[in-house]
Amino acid sequence: LPFCMETAMNDTPRLFADDDAIRKIGVAMLACSLPKPEWTHEAHLATCAWLILERQDIIPERDLPDLIRRYNESVGGVNDETQGFHETITQVFIGGVRLSLRRSEGEDGLADRANALLGSPQGRREWPLGFYSRERLFSVEARLGWVEPDLSDLPALNGTPVA
Repeated sequence: LPFCMETAMNDTPRLFADDDAIRKIGVAMLACSLPKPEWTHEAHLATCAWLILERQDIIPERDLPDLIRRYNESVGGVNDETQGFHETITQVFIGGVRLSLRRSEGEDGLADRANALLGSPQGRREWPLGFYSRERLFSVEARLGWVEPDLSDLPALNGTPVA
């Protein structure tokens, strides 16, 4: 999901205390009432995990792009060729969240599973750079639409690429 790869690439992720902390962020993001400083990389991924696990009415690959664009605009952000929503990063991370959740099937608790995601390779801010060159990933084309990786294939989820 959109984030700044240039800063805090090696920071320890901020983990969630409990399931309700994630639900609160997800509900507030959907309602466009989440304060902008709380829409962190960790919040992006935990919200995606919550949507996949608990909101079957929302299909992240289809719905999350418009939800993020709407949220960004609600907090004064702009979605254009240089800022705001990034399609390729969002789709890659949705696939990464699905991959991590698949690996944690059978474990209890949204927060436990989201925290495991944040501690996994798929939860790292720089994870997409294992598949994409910076030039390709941060291109206008990749921001505005899906582009295939140029360095390595994305991992598969049940035989289907994650994005």
